[in-house]
Order: sequence, then C-alpha cells, then structure tokens
Amino acid sequence: MSEQALIDPVSRFPKPPFKKQSQPWPGLAGKMEPRPDHGETTYKGSGRLAGRKALITGGDSGMGRAAAIAYAREGADVAINYLSAEEPDAQEVIALIKKERRTGLAIPGDLTDEAFCKQLVDQAVQGLGGIDIVVCNAARQQARASILDVSSEDFDATMKTNIYAPFWIIKAALPHLKPGSCIIGTTSEQAYDPSPDLYDYAQTKAATMNYVKSLAKQLASKGIRVNGVAPGPIWTPLQVSGGATMEKLEKFGGMTPLGRPGQPVELASIYVQLAAADASYATGQVYGSAGGSGQP
Repeated sequence: MSEQALIDPVSRFPKPPFKKQSQPWPGLAGKMEPRPDHGETTYKGSGRLAGRKALITGGDSGMGRAAAIAYAREGADVAINYLSAEEPDAQEVIALIKKERRTGLAIPGDLTDEAFCKQLVDQAVQGLGGIDIVVCNAARQQARASILDVSSEDFDATMKTNIYAPFWIIKAALPHLKPGSCIIGTTSEQAYDPSPDLYDYAQTKAATMNYVKSLAKQLASKGIRVNGVAPGPIWTPLQVSGGATMEKLEKFGGMTPLGRPGQPVELASIYVQLAAADASYATGQVYGSAGGSGQP
C-alpha cells in the first residue's frame, strides 16, 4: 500500500478574499469562481457502498454532488434530483456516475410540490430497482437583513423546500426501505449558531437536526438509521445566488479557525460513513464539519 502524504487543511483549498459574483437562484457550480471541488478528480472509492441504491436531492452541486460522486465511486447506483435550471451541473454529475459504470438517474423537479416528491421516489425506485439510502440535502437559502424583508412567499418557499420536502420524500420512501437502509439529512451550523440575516433558513436547519433525532428513535426498531451532517461555510452555488451578501461572500469562511470555507468534497467521506454498513451503531447523530467553528 502506497503511503499518503500529509495534507495541510489550512492551505489545501482557496482562502478569501473572493471575487464578488452573483447568479440568479438557484445558481450553477460551473459558473462559480473559483469552481467548487466536489471530488471530481480526487475522491477515490474502496467499495464501501457496493450494490447500494441512493436517492440524493440537490445532487447537482454542493454537498449533494460530492455525495453522489463519492457514492458512485464506492459502488452505489445513484438518482439525483435538482431544479431544471441546474441541468448543466446535473449532467456533469450523471456523466461522472456513469464513468464508474454505475446507474445514474437525473430526475429534475420542484420539491415544493408534494405530488412531485412522491413521483421522485417512485422514479428512483423504478430506475434503480429499489432504494436503501435517502439523502435529503436540497435547500433554499436567501439572506435578508431584516425579518421585515422576508415575505410570506419567501418564508413559504424556504419551509417547503427545506422542511416539507424531506417530510414528503421520507414518507414516500419508507415503505421501500429495508433493515440496513439509512436516511441522511443536511442540517447546518446555523441550527446551533444562527446568522442574523438567515432568519428563515436557520430555523429550517434547527428543525432538520430535530427530525433526524426524532426519526432515528422512531425507526431504530425497524433497523433504519437516520443521521445528519452539519456543515459550516461551504463554497456552493447557495452562496452566490442570494444566500450571502456580497460583503459576506468576499470574506466567506475567513472567520473560521482554518481561515477559509470548506469545499463540498471535504464532506463526501461523512456522507459515505453515515451510509456505510460499518457505521451500524450511528443513528440520531449529527456529524459536524465547520472548519473549527460551529457545533456539534
């Protein structure tokens, strides 16, 4: 076995200041400067998820894309959901999954629609021949300086994307999940240390952490594990499409002890670990990755 060189986490990836940039919601990873690293050229698998079948929402970019690439390289077939505006990013992911000789399903659609969430699960089950990993990762984040700037339409869209959609998807998926299956939610350091300009988003991440812990207790006797991942500041299209102000974007991640934002690839191994059978005693857990800040 070849030795691995030590990698300094401080200098591994780009640090602020970053170029001011803006994209219409929901944004494309392919148009960001610098481009986020989802493990396209670096993640190496070792068969930890051989034969598994995963559905990942928000699988076109960010942590969802990193998880999709990692899952395929670990031997899983993967279905990803995304908005139709994100098609260019999604097709890059599907190509990477197929390069690993795994099944890659692209299922675009709006998660704020209950009927679509049910249809999404049905399509994934049919296309993959079942599912045993459900990653509820898609999220809406729009920074607003004041609660007075958050419209009811804004609030509703954030709640439906971040809270209702996992509820609908998990309900639809549950009859298909056998003992040994797992559900993974993407929460955030915002659940523990909310930013003043993310009033609605931060609430949904606290709720995500809570449903992970509640559902884990409910499904434990069925042999289905439920866990969460809590990122800190991660370089994704969420930030450049309204999730952060221009001022915050320039300094993004600079306040962490590591002095930089995380890249999606740095969470890939966590999504793999929580899905893998050798993590069989981990349920109701939230794994943090926040560059030395945030909780848990």
